[in-house]
This record gives sequence, structure tokens and C-alpha cells, in this order.
Amino acid sequence: MRLKIKLKIEDIEFKYASTAVLENICLEVAPSEVVSICGPNGAGKTTLLRCINRILKATKGNILLDGREIGNMKMSEIAKRIGYVPQSTSSVFPLTVFDMVLMGRRPHVGWRSGEADMERVVDVLKMMKIEDLAMRDFSGLSGGQQQKVIIARALAQEPEVLLLDEPTSNLDIKHQLEVMEIIKNLSIEKGISVIAAIHDLNLASRYADKIILMKGGKIFCAGKPASVLTPENILSVYGVEAVVKNELERPYVIPVRPRGSKSAKGINSWAEELTIP
Repeated sequence: MRLKIKLKIEDIEFKYASTAVLENICLEVAPSEVVSICGPNGAGKTTLLRCINRILKATKGNILLDGREIGNMKMSEIAKRIGYVPQSTSSVFPLTVFDMVLMGRRPHVGWRSGEADMERVVDVLKMMKIEDLAMRDFSGLSGGQQQKVIIARALAQEPEVLLLDEPTSNLDIKHQLEVMEIIKNLSIEKGISVIAAIHDLNLASRYADKIILMKGGKIFCAGKPASVLTPENILSVYGVEAVVKNELERPYVIPVRPRGSKSAKGINSWAEELTIP
């Protein structure tokens, strides 16, 4: 039985002036599916997310949400259905964490939030384990705390599609796992389609149903983590020699050295033990 497609991207291209940033991007995402977009800096990951969310307008191609072209939808409708977590954000006005998360309800209720909206914010704060920050000034938080608040704001929005741009970049290892566990569980329980641009290949491997590996604005390869995260693909895309082990039924990437470089003293023997192909 063919899976229902929530989001479909058909031959997307995007250019800054005359410079091509995305070329011939095709992607299908089903409900409850978690897709990780990986690739080196400048590969086009952030640009792709912004095109999906219509922050940027694709030069060519179609983006369909439940079969409807996003370009024909009002921004207010897109805001109700697609949540977006950027790499970083700032608050011009002093806002408490509670009010920052409550802003996620605006696409649904405008400026008139009710008791149900307040309860939703409380639930999300507890889910993200930041209820103790509720009355703190958002601008006074650490980068990692702010990141969790922005993710909470997107979850308060109750989106059908969640776009995440480096959602764990400011988090320590414990909070990285907590956030990814929450996102994965919500995708299953609520049927949310998740697309996350992420640098950490091992986090991508552990939580994604599908990985898109990008290079130079194009999709280099796509598929299940085991088929994408191979030493050959990592060398081709990142220029890094790596060993890939299978742990907990998922590939685990051990980067060893840039292509063609000599390892530092003491690492050569360790690298040989790992048996780089």
C-alpha cells in the first residue's frame, strides 16, 4: 500500500541573482515521517527549508501540501499548518518565555488567546522541560535555553509539518537527545511530518526515517540511514574519511580525518585499528 504523501517537492530550483543555490530538488514526506537533511555548509539545507515555508520563493518547481500548491495558499494558512524553527532568533521587545511560546498560537487565534491556548502553552513548556523558565525574560536565557523555547513555540502552533534548522546546534548532548526524542515521539503520536536540517550525522541516523544528503545545492543521495551513511558517500560529500559501524540497528559514523591528510601523532594507529576502507 502506497503511503499518503503530506508534502511533495517537485523539481525545486532557487537562485540568488544568477547563482544557483538549489537545483532539481525532489522530495516526498509522509505523515509521521522524520526526514533529516544533511550536508556540508553551503549545501543549500537552510535555503530549502525557507523555500518550503515560502520565506523564499523558489525560482522553479512546485511545493505541494496535501496536494495543494503552497504558492496558492495564504500566508496565514501556511502559518497554521507549517511550523518553522530557525537556527537562531532574537526578541526586539522584552518577552517572558511564556509569552514567547504563546506567540505560537497567533496563527490560530490572532491576538486574542483564551484559556485553551494558555493550557496548550503550559503543556508544551512541561513537554520541553522548561516550565521553570516560564516567567524568565527570553533575551536573558542562554543560547541552548532559547533554542528549546523556540522549538516550544513551534510545537504550541500544533503544525502538520515541522521544519527545523539545526535544532540541536546550541544544546549539550543530554538536551540534544531530549529534544530529538520529543520531536520523534510527536511525529508518531500526532502524525507530524518533520524535516530537519542537521549537521550531526549520528543524530540524523538515530532519529530519521529518511536522510537526504545534499552537496552543492543538489541531492547527492537519499534513503534510509543505512543506505545513505556509507564511508563512500561521506567521503564524496564531506571530503572526510570515516568508519561506519552498525549500533542499535542504525549506522554510527566515526569521522577520522580529512581526505588526503595525515592524522595527528597517536591517531594513525587508532585509525588503522578502525580499518578505514
